[in-house]
Amino acid sequence: MLQLVGKLLRYGMTGGIAAIVDAGGFALLVGAGIGVAAAGISSFCIAALVNYGLTSRFVFRQRKTVAGFALFFVFALVGVTVNVGTMLGTIHWLGVPPLVGKVAGIATAFLINFALNATIVFRVRPR
Repeated sequence: MLQLVGKLLRYGMTGGIAAIVDAGGFALLVGAGIGVAAAGISSFCIAALVNYGLTSRFVFRQRKTVAGFALFFVFALVGVTVNVGTMLGTIHWLGVPPLVGKVAGIATAFLINFALNATIVFRVRPR
């Protein structure tokens, strides 16, 4: 159990770094005159690369592969969908303030993405 908690904490740190890369990259691209949609997609993809590299090395201690990144990226897209869906659902159906909805979305997506990455993307395979 302690090992799982350690992975969860490290996953939070790598996700935080990726979030900074995403937001910072977005700001730089928009500042350079790139459209908001293109900047958002580009910064998300760059952050996903950074997040995969950090997560594979520091959280799950596995080597990086193209197939692993592809699966990680698919689950990152699932995470974005869960995040936004939870946010909108809690705001519109439960009537919570937008920031509360966003935090609920982040928390839900974080837990789901961690579970998917721990059990599928970075699962320990028998040798």
